Order: sequence, then C-alpha cells, then structure tokens
Amino acid sequence: MGTYYIPRNYKGETRILYIFSIKSLITTAIGAGIGALFFFLFSALSLKTVGIVLMAIFAVIGYIIGAVKIPTVVSIPVTKKIGGEPISEIIIRYIKFKKNRKIYTYYGSNKNTKEEK
Repeated sequence: MGTYYIPRNYKGETRILYIFSIKSLITTAIGAGIGALFFFLFSALSLKTVGIVLMAIFAVIGYIIGAVKIPTVVSIPVTKKIGGEPISEIIIRYIKFKKNRKIYTYYGSNKNTKEEK
C-alpha cells in the first residue's frame, strides 16, 4: 500500500486575530455597540466605569453567541438533540419558531369528540 496525502478541511471559518471568526467578530461588534449605548448613558451621569463594564459584558455576550457551540453532554437530554450546534443558529431557529403564529388543531379519532346537545 502506498501513502496518500490527505488535505485539511479548509471549509471552516477563517480566523482573525486567532480567536475571532468573521461571525464572532460581527456579533462582538454588535454587542459592543449595544454596550456603547449604555456607556454614553452612564457617561452622561458621570459613571464611566459602569458604562465600560457594561460595554465589556455585552461584547463578551456577543462573542459567546457568535463563537461558542453547545457541547454534547450525555447526561443532559437537551444537549443530545442540539449538541455541536452554534448558539447563534439555535437563537435564529427559536426566533423563527416564535415568529410562526399558526395554530394547528388536531381532532382525535374517538367518537366521543363530537359535541352532544
């Protein structure tokens, strides 16, 4: 048997500054933008340190949403279904689920379901 060159999987996300992918950089910037609103609000009240802390917290939350994937934990039943998926895709699916306002009514095959009057 001969040896064969196996190429790397290049379909992954590109990295910027080693920890940021493009998606995580965008979500971090959005989180920092939301935190900047609080920074300007608290700087008007002369509480800049509180504004900076809130801006950092929102930036970290944005990074977590963009970069972290849910691990598969066998003892937790929910993670068996969504294990390995990014948090951002789970949030998008939840928003789409809540946006769909259709109500479906299912009737059983029992004869007792008819109203008797």
